[in-house]
Amino acid sequence: MSIAVTGTIKYVDIGTGTWALESEEGMSYELYEPPQPLLQAGMMVKVEGRVRDDVMTMAMIGPVLEVLSFEAIG
Repeated sequence: MSIAVTGTIKYVDIGTGTWALESEEGMSYELYEPPQPLLQAGMMVKVEGRVRDDVMTMAMIGPVLEVLSFEAIG
């Protein structure tokens, strides 16, 4: 299922470190193999992606979101 999420990119320093998207509603998504241009802490974005229920992570900070496309905003 594809979803659209608007929020802020964050680097979470837990374990080996991971990238996350914190939505405007306060939900945290762990980014699955995010594209390099997206890896900018503090960047506001709108992401189109899909939640991956078949992927486990070390950080376990929220649902795993595979980014299909994104656009920087504001």
